[in-house]
Amino acid sequence: MRRLLAVLLLGACLAAAAQPQEPMAFIDAQIAARPGQSGAYVLETGAHALISRYWLAEHARESIEVQYFIWSTDNIGILAAEALLRAADRGVRVRVLVDALLIDAPDVSLLALARHPKVEIRIYNPKRLWSLVGDFRGYNQRMHDKTFIVDGRVAITGGRNMAAEYYDYNREYNFRDRDVLLLGTVVKDMSASFERFWASELAVPVAQLHEGKRLEDQEVRRVYSELREYARAPGNFAPEVRAAIGAAPAAFPEIARDIAWGRVDFISDAPGKNTSRGLSGGGTTAAALAKMVENARTRVVIQSPYLVPSERAITLLRDARARGVKVRISTNSLASTDNIQAFSGYRNQRSRLLGMGIDVYEYRPDPEVQRELMAPLPGAQRKPPVFSIHAKTMVVDGAILYVGTFNFDPRSENLNTEVGVIIENRALAAAVEGAIENDMRPANSWNASTDDPDSHVSLIKRSRTRFWQLVPIKPLL
Repeated sequence: MRRLLAVLLLGACLAAAAQPQEPMAFIDAQIAARPGQSGAYVLETGAHALISRYWLAEHARESIEVQYFIWSTDNIGILAAEALLRAADRGVRVRVLVDALLIDAPDVSLLALARHPKVEIRIYNPKRLWSLVGDFRGYNQRMHDKTFIVDGRVAITGGRNMAAEYYDYNREYNFRDRDVLLLGTVVKDMSASFERFWASELAVPVAQLHEGKRLEDQEVRRVYSELREYARAPGNFAPEVRAAIGAAPAAFPEIARDIAWGRVDFISDAPGKNTSRGLSGGGTTAAALAKMVENARTRVVIQSPYLVPSERAITLLRDARARGVKVRISTNSLASTDNIQAFSGYRNQRSRLLGMGIDVYEYRPDPEVQRELMAPLPGAQRKPPVFSIHAKTMVVDGAILYVGTFNFDPRSENLNTEVGVIIENRALAAAVEGAIENDMRPANSWNASTDDPDSHVSLIKRSRTRFWQLVPIKPLL
């Protein structure tokens, strides 16, 4: 974060002395110089990811399409909503699609934003809790996609939702995550996927969900005013972050040197995932990732917050090991996980995975790498927050890279819709593989084969995990 801010703030000084140019001109020039290709730049830190999203929203000219699983009403979620409102005020068409399960925005706020002539909001799969009885699979099928598309030319996808813990702003718990900034041809495929979801009968306009609830103009103006006042307050929007966002265009030439150009394939599941009536069925994303493992010749490196491989996935990994492929996996420990239920599924399979010759590394809650990836939180902080893996990544043979939303578990395989990009570029794959290997170092992770990671948590937490190990919930994990 400190290096990034230094680069951007230095760029601001240089930009002040240069001739002004249209903010998106650099991106346009990069795309025009490489017709038919796609560019990818990995966003390893929350700072990179936050600044990129905010700057793109600030300078969008025509459209913004946003698709997320979680959109919280915390610092990041509110600032993101205000940025989209400001874009709409400039005449940019804004469309937001959010899964119904974990959205926590007040109805009044959603309805007020949707009243803007340039804003449309739809909620994916808004089934009520009681539908679990008659449509258990339907209720559990969620949209886990995360995409952010600007002007149909530049986009971001990866693991991060719209909440403080994905951008290192939570004081108690933050995620080590990964996104990719994308330019060029691949963005057209992302836009097509968004349109499929937007047109799906599962995507319901927010006003339709609240028929009969009418907002007075005064109430709409109040919601807009509160959003703008929140964003103007220095305590909510740190001045150094604001300065870095303003300086972003001057830093693009430096970033351009690291953009990988070539073939980038966007993979996505269909709305509704599949036609299965049960909890299986697979999907496009799972099939594409399975093919990557099937084609592996030397090594596979996986990073996933949850590690609950299905029997099909177990077979893939066993076959890979039989071919002599080395398999290493970075996942959360019981001390770092945010999901005990998912960890219980992994705990039931840990010995089996290790017995297959797979190397598994469990992330520490206080890894050394945390200091490199996170900026110090504003204000006094007596105790650093817990740090946990949320990145969903796979590197095959040091040459092919996947970054997206797919967790290595049955829910991502069969129930939730997932997206991501497969990038064929040795330099980028090697860089991400190196980052994951760094996460596996003893200072950052425990080796599940030689250490005893569970011993670092309380007996109570271990007992709770043992309880969930006995519950037959694997298909839902």
